Amino acid sequence: MKVFLDMVGCRLNQSELENYARQFRQAGHTLTSDADSADLVVINTCTVTSAAAADSRQMIRQAGCHGARQVVVTGCWATLNENEAKTLPGVIQVIVNLQKDELVPLVLNLPRDSLITQPIVWEPIPGRRMRTRSFIKVQDGCDNYCTYCITRLARGASKSRPMQEVLYDIQSALEGGSQEIILTGVHLGSWGYDFTPPSHLSILVSSILAETAAPRLRLSSLEPWDVPPGFFELWQNPHLCRHLHLPLQSGCEATLQRMGRRITARSFAALVKRARTAIPGIAITTDIITGFPGETEAEFEESLEFVRGIGFANGHVFTYSAWPGTAVARLPDQVPHHLAKERNARMRAVFHHDSVEFLHQQQGQVLEVLWEKATPTTEGQWELSGLSDNYARVRVTAPCNCHNQVMRVHITGFSADRLEGELVQD
Repeated sequence: MKVFLDMVGCRLNQSELENYARQFRQAGHTLTSDADSADLVVINTCTVTSAAAADSRQMIRQAGCHGARQVVVTGCWATLNENEAKTLPGVIQVIVNLQKDELVPLVLNLPRDSLITQPIVWEPIPGRRMRTRSFIKVQDGCDNYCTYCITRLARGASKSRPMQEVLYDIQSALEGGSQEIILTGVHLGSWGYDFTPPSHLSILVSSILAETAAPRLRLSSLEPWDVPPGFFELWQNPHLCRHLHLPLQSGCEATLQRMGRRITARSFAALVKRARTAIPGIAITTDIITGFPGETEAEFEESLEFVRGIGFANGHVFTYSAWPGTAVARLPDQVPHHLAKERNARMRAVFHHDSVEFLHQQQGQVLEVLWEKATPTTEGQWELSGLSDNYARVRVTAPCNCHNQVMRVHITGFSADRLEGELVQD
């Protein structure tokens, strides 16, 4: 059977998709690069914003209308809207999040253990999902109560994966040629909290660095309150990428309180300062929500000025979406959508300015870059594009195809969204 895998949403969804790919291959099936040629399509959905929910529905409809014989859907949107998902074209099965780790055995009617015990190396998913980096799910669910978040309702309580399972998946990815491992989860920093006795993400990271030969290890998103004293000492190991994504959501103290965030603007700024002192050249990125209920113009300006003062390397800006079931959905003082969108644009302008400044700071530096794309030129050269360890897009021209290799680059210039450089000859 030919299987096509696709998704909307976060790195955790990507990690789950990669696990499905490996299990379908273990069961003897073939992965294909498009839905039209597939006997089975599996779509991992998202509902973190209204746009993500709409994209999920559209992806399912397109698969069903373009000839897919069978469509199986899972993920956050499908979990919260199971009945609607079942009515979409081609959908034969909806597997909710509580069962999604058993999706492949459920679809194929196989014992779950039959797919876990058969070792098979990681391979990139065919089509537009092909990657040189591998996303490893180490945790799922969340025990936080941010008042705007629908993901906790869709994913359930926090649950950590055992360390040996994580190490097994990483080793499989490395044997399959992956050059970068990205640890991901709904609440990544809570890994180990539910163990007896409790553990911490720093223990997992230390074990991965000690017990595997991963060329690069990257953390996805960490809540600021999960970063303990001494955490940044881990970056003394050069294999740990100099990038931290620390969701802020707002730079206004009053808005943070209404959001139920366990952080203040002042403590966030202090955390960033400690990170930059301990890890020279680190990229700090974040998430911001505009138009949160009750956000006045003065509160938005406070958030804007705080973000400007931090100087993030980049960030995501989301316009607030009211979701039924969240604590703030019924609050008064909902911000008009057009005003929330206008604030979104103003915030994105600040991020763009600061991201250019971050790129400017990289000039003259030597960065390690993983080449994710190699394109032949008419001059017999290769245009290489990839990510530095501190999460900057880099482009060079080289005499050979160096796809999926980590190489040192001397940065000589930059454009609005990427660095330019020359390969360092060792």
